[in-house]
Amino acid sequence: MSNNNHRSNPNWPPLQFDQIGPAELIGEGFLFTEGPLWNREQGYLLFSDITGNTIYKWVLPDTLEVFRQPSHYANGLAYDRHGNLLAAEHGARRVSRLTPDGRLETLADNYQGRKFHSPNDIAVRSDNTIYFTDPPYGLGRRPPELPFMGLYRVDPSGKLHLEGEYDQYPNGLAFSPDEKTLYLALTEGDEVVAMDVADDGSTSRVRSFARVPYPDGMAVDLAGNIYVAGEDGVAVLTPDGTQLGTIITQRMPANCTFAGPEGNWLIITARDQLYRVLVPIPGF
Repeated sequence: MSNNNHRSNPNWPPLQFDQIGPAELIGEGFLFTEGPLWNREQGYLLFSDITGNTIYKWVLPDTLEVFRQPSHYANGLAYDRHGNLLAAEHGARRVSRLTPDGRLETLADNYQGRKFHSPNDIAVRSDNTIYFTDPPYGLGRRPPELPFMGLYRVDPSGKLHLEGEYDQYPNGLAFSPDEKTLYLALTEGDEVVAMDVADDGSTSRVRSFARVPYPDGMAVDLAGNIYVAGEDGVAVLTPDGTQLGTIITQRMPANCTFAGPEGNWLIITARDQLYRVLVPIPGF
């Protein structure tokens, strides 16, 4: 199963911010929503309620049900290329893998024998290389075992690689449509950085891409525009990092993803709420 469609289209017209619809509230009453993930084949949305220790399933048009509880305080969610659901679990300090037949496994929970802080967000390349961030937001009072915050890569053979050490809380991450660039939010640095991705999955040439106040989760449309949840709302950036505007929600957003039958809904998780925005260029 492939939930992402990595197709860049050079013929997309430039994104105009006034073509983006208003944020429509579609759910509330949660504790802290995060990790939105669209299942294209079956037409439903998954999202985490971190504090509620639950992963929810929203079935069109308006059916909400519990998907997994307890979730070990899961945050970011992603599908790998075999249809497994990956979850960044704060409670278990790991990235877990839920198979289609219901087996819950550990993909990664330590680096060189030291437990992760609290894995936060996940991105999967089309060859099944998996990237995740590990800031200490979900560590609580548990003592850290690693002296740095990391960006990690799990290659298709299952080997874990440390891609970078950071001190500004690495958080959300997403690929450009051609998968040659990986974007990473450094939350406490108020910055989104970009890095090159080689054929073997290794990253290099980390560079500043855009300044966004308190950036968190992000999503990229098929034309390469980047939507970044941050302190002021969801910042909408062109592929060269120019900010076109900000999508405003009542609560501070934490993450976003593309969803819907045509991929042209932007789903935004914002504290105790969930929003939907109609966008002119679909995502993948």
